[in-house]
Amino acid sequence: MPSRWWVIGGDYTDTRFTQVVPGTEEEHLGPFYDYEEAKKVWQTKAWSTVDSCTRRYKLLEEAGPKTTKRFYVLGGEYQDTGFRTLVPGTAEERLGPFDTYQEAHAAWQAKAWATVDSCNKRYRIVEESVV
Repeated sequence: MPSRWWVIGGDYTDTRFTQVVPGTEEEHLGPFYDYEEAKKVWQTKAWSTVDSCTRRYKLLEEAGPKTTKRFYVLGGEYQDTGFRTLVPGTAEERLGPFDTYQEAHAAWQAKAWATVDSCNKRYRIVEESVV
């Protein structure tokens, strides 16, 4: 899930904006799943209260889950140089996961150079995002 955005604000007791006026609550508008949409709402609220020095609205990002990337080297021997169909009876080779692209690149390079004389062997690096 990507980040969510909130527009938060209201009427505060002073310009430190730490306490809302007694009897009122801080407004929480959202969530918005697009920054530009949240920004438009914030602008509308901010401009509608521009003449009050104790009213304030701000944008708050609620970060989505952290994603990590893993890298694999995939490939094998193909029937022809179209590289669409593996040789019958073989399976695609899968090396990894690797934590960095550089590690995957080193593994890919080793496989590519080891099979440089075979025009039907090909390897590639694939990236996977994991939540």
